[in-house]
Formats: sequence, C-alpha cells, structure tokens
Amino acid sequence: MPRLRTALIGCGKVGHIHAQALRQLAESDFVAVCDAQAERAQNFAERYGVRSFTDAATMFRDAAVQAVLIATPHPLHAAPAIAAAHAGVHVLVEKPLAASLADCDAMLAAVCQSGTKLAVISQRRLYEPVQRMKAAIDAGKIGRPALGVFTMYSWRDEAYYRSDPWRGRWDTEGGGVLVNQSPHQLDLLQWFMGDIDEVSGYWANVNHPSIEVDDTAVATLRFKNGGLGAIITSVAQKPGIYTKVQIHGSNGASVGVQTDTGATFVAGMSGIAEPPFNDVWSIPGEEHLLAKFQAEDRERFQKVDGTSYYHTLQIQDFLQAILGERRPLVTGAEGRTVVALFTAIYRSQRERRAIAFPVEGAT
Repeated sequence: MPRLRTALIGCGKVGHIHAQALRQLAESDFVAVCDAQAERAQNFAERYGVRSFTDAATMFRDAAVQAVLIATPHPLHAAPAIAAAHAGVHVLVEKPLAASLADCDAMLAAVCQSGTKLAVISQRRLYEPVQRMKAAIDAGKIGRPALGVFTMYSWRDEAYYRSDPWRGRWDTEGGGVLVNQSPHQLDLLQWFMGDIDEVSGYWANVNHPSIEVDDTAVATLRFKNGGLGAIITSVAQKPGIYTKVQIHGSNGASVGVQTDTGATFVAGMSGIAEPPFNDVWSIPGEEHLLAKFQAEDRERFQKVDGTSYYHTLQIQDFLQAILGERRPLVTGAEGRTVVALFTAIYRSQRERRAIAFPVEGAT
C-alpha cells in the first residue's frame, strides 16, 4: 500500500490523538512533529519516534512531508497551513478551520493556488447514528428538512481554562463556546439542513468571570430551503447534561442524535465514556427501529476507544483522499461555513441585526 510521509504541528493535548492515528494507520509514514516550544517538540518526538522541529517550513523541506495535521490554538492555524500549501503539502486542520474568516480565505486561496487539499476535523460526522440520520434525510424520509435544533448543555471548570494559557481569551482562542466546543454540532446542523440564508444571535458569559469569552450563545437561523433552525449552546451547566442535534421534517417525522452525554470530552483531560445514539426516530414505519439502533450503537461502542476511534477514521479518509485524488470527508470550504456561522452570531450581537449569508470580510 502506498504511504504518505506525515507530520503534526502542535504538540499539545489533542496532538496525541492525531499522533497515535498517524503512527498506526497503514497509509501513514509518521516522520516529524513541530512546535514553537523546542523542549515540548523534542519530548513529543521522542515518544513517537519521529524528528522534532520548531519551524514548519524547515520541517516540510527537511523531512520531505507530504501531509500535515495542524493542532495548534485556533488563531494559529492559518500560518502553518499556508506555509504547507506553498510547500506542496496537504493539510488537515483541527476544528475549527480558523478563528476568523480572513484566515479561512487566506488558507483556501493558498491551497487553490498550490493544488493541495485542505480539510478540517469533524469526526462526529462518522458517528453511526449521525450517518444513519444523514442517509434518512438524503433519502427524503422526513420530507424537506424543516427545523434543525442544536442544543448543548455542557460544562467547563476553572481547571480547564487554566490548563493552557491560551484558553478563554479573544486574542489567543478566538472565542468561547461557539469557537471551541460547538463547531462539531454547527457542522452537523448545516450538513443536515443545507445552505444557510440568515442568522441572528446573542452570546453571554453566564458563570465564568475569569475568562473573557462566551460560555453561552443562542441563535436563530433561516435556511435557503425555507427551513428554520435554533441553537442553544453553553458550557455553563454543571456538571454537563447532554448535546443533541435534532432534525424535524416537512412530513412531521423527526430524527435526532445525542452526540455527547454529560460534558463534552476534553482531549488529554477526559474521554468519551458514553456512546452517541439516536434519541429520536419517528419516520413512518420505522419507529420501532429506535431501540434496535440504540442497542447496536451501545454494543459497537464497547469495542472501540470512542475518544480516538472516529478521529482515526477521519484521518484515514483524508490520507486516502490524497492517495485516491478525491474529495476528503469535510473540505476546507465546509470548514469555512462553520466559521461563518459563529462569526455571524458574534456579528449579529455586535451590530444588533440579522446577518445574511454568505458572510464576507473580517470578524
């Protein structure tokens, strides 16, 4: 089997999930890591038996890298992604694609010019109950997707924000719950419902006085297919309740997924202990399948490491997309849509108006 020379930029907590995948996948020859902190890069490299670097361009050249994963803080995604494109290296970025639309557009322009691929991590698309929903929606089983609802009642404590100096600040994290904890479900919502037409929203900091950014946000959406949407997302519910995405159709049928039970996991600090599952399934003639789906997903989850398994599947898809010269699962353009969505919510509150799509310009 052909193998790609792969590398990782960002040797923090989530980096270990990516490194483990790059080391085990048959499509990957994991050769190097890069981090601004030389000691951290060296320690990380020794753990995985690869070379360490502190400069991305040097790593691309000296290690002959063909594909790279970027797992730096969100505002630091663009520079190494652009450098990779200029070096002819394909790029997979941890969510979100970037913290600003300006960065997204610069990244997309760079890969367009170079002919390389740009993709973004959104591994919850690969959850079996999510795949089941997408197949049902695409088959027209709920009619037209008419109402999409994303609800997150999660929790982050002080230890979480103290665990890395960049957390909880506008300049180093780019935002709060919208930018960090919500992109997976924002991606699912627009993947299920289709193109967005307009967004209105608000954000607040409910009970985290030590941070600058949002811990709670709400929004309403209108989609181009005429459907409506609602978002309530928060990390202010102790100890965390659940995270759900539910889609209701024009024929009255509904499908839904509980992607997370309790607080969403934190890479390097907690894991995924409970399986994702379909919590609603009222398609005519299929109502009885809900219990079967739930039992299947519980049984399957016991056989995998839920914290890393779906990341590994998406990384594998990305490498196979390069080798097979096809589209990766979640493209850079789709990643930009998520950034546009949370940008529109921030902008809506700041400008006190609904924000039309497509969203252009800086944040």
